[in-house]
Amino acid sequence: MRPTIRSRDGGLSGRLSRTTKLWGWGTSVHVWQNRAVALTIATVNVNGIRAAIRKGMLDWIEDAAPQMITLQEVRAPDDLVSDLLGEGWFIAHDECSAKGRAGVAIISRQPIHSVSSQLGGSAYNDSGRWIEATIDLAAGQTLTVISAYVHTGDADDADRMEEKLAFLRDAIGRLTELRSAGGHVLFTGDLNVAHHDVDIKNWRGNIGRAGFHPDERAYLDELIDELGWVDLGRSLGGEGPGPYTWWSYRGQAFDNDAGWRIDYQIATPELAELAVSATVHRSPTYADRWSDHAPLSVQFDLPED
Repeated sequence: MRPTIRSRDGGLSGRLSRTTKLWGWGTSVHVWQNRAVALTIATVNVNGIRAAIRKGMLDWIEDAAPQMITLQEVRAPDDLVSDLLGEGWFIAHDECSAKGRAGVAIISRQPIHSVSSQLGGSAYNDSGRWIEATIDLAAGQTLTVISAYVHTGDADDADRMEEKLAFLRDAIGRLTELRSAGGHVLFTGDLNVAHHDVDIKNWRGNIGRAGFHPDERAYLDELIDELGWVDLGRSLGGEGPGPYTWWSYRGQAFDNDAGWRIDYQIATPELAELAVSATVHRSPTYADRWSDHAPLSVQFDLPED
């Protein structure tokens, strides 16, 4: 039997896919129907939600005020995630079966439904690397948002690299299915791939390595160049180099802006037409960082009807 969806007060509200939990409770829930809406969606690899909150993540949420956030590397059990974030959020979370690893979530001020963590059959069950959820928009439209955390990979380990490539291959297959259903789709997360030279500071030194390997980049070529999906971080963020979204904690990478652009919001063309701005929320100093990644937020102006 699949688990049921419960609100925090225990009320039943439907069913969801195996291994996925969903919480929802009602404070400050926005009304989306029958009026024009500015919707801001952010994505960020939190590098462990407990540490991120301890270092200031909730202050950033209050200041930036996104209506939806997709999280990667949550690394916490289901019940703790809802307790840490506090009230006012509907939460879909896929916890990794390996304690302290991976984990993806979608948190939303708007009620969410059609939650699933299934990708490529059973290959990624309990991996904490894929979750999708849908919100209702005006005039019967829907928006399905995915939070994905792609494997790091290892160019010197054929099995590990194939695991990463298989995930990217299955992701494109699932995205194609979602797009064919007719609603808006937004693919977000830490994809652990820099697409072009302008997406990584030291691109020459990383050619052929995991994260900038031609086999990985080919899947982004397929999704964006061949299938027509739009990389909003690039289309709204300028030609580059950068803006980067990840910097190693080691050495002077952050201070020298020796970063990688590996966190994405990739939209179906129709949704991309509604995107008006993208922002990388880079911390002002190394000491102010609450993750080794910076959030990427995109604002959408949704039509009234």
